[in-house]
Amino acid sequence: MCASHEYTPLDDVDRAILQLLQRDARNLTAVDIADRVGVTDGTVRNRIDKMEQSEIIEGYVPMVDYELAGYQLQIRIMCTAPIVDREDLAREALQIEGVVEVHEVMTGRENVEVKAVAPRHDDLTRIARTLDEMGLSVESEELIRHHYFRPFNHFGTQDVSGSDDEAVYDV
Repeated sequence: MCASHEYTPLDDVDRAILQLLQRDARNLTAVDIADRVGVTDGTVRNRIDKMEQSEIIEGYVPMVDYELAGYQLQIRIMCTAPIVDREDLAREALQIEGVVEVHEVMTGRENVEVKAVAPRHDDLTRIARTLDEMGLSVESEELIRHHYFRPFNHFGTQDVSGSDDEAVYDV
């Protein structure tokens, strides 16, 4: 995700399509989305293509329950990077085996948040050491018990998918 792209205005159809894709991109066809949004399936395909080309839609990623997949340990590591190196170090941290998310945070200290998964404690230690060796100062390491996820709701439009309760995921 890159914040340097130019803003692309979205209308209600685009926002409704995004809302539905966030909730279940795998199981919804263009016809399903068109029925719920009130447009043709061709319009849905064209809108999705346009949003992919403009990088509003950056990809489609499954939500993985890492614990069930054998990665029982999930950790959040807060690091401090020199401001001038923050972006480069954040991108480099994402290349470490076991790292699944990196956030640049707009603060002076603890300005890089790294989320990692591992089957063993030794793997978490390896990840923290690697972060330290590459120039990120590890400030804290916190074991995550559960991660709850909810897609951004509505994009400023009415709910086109049903109850909000069905859109909270424990991953």
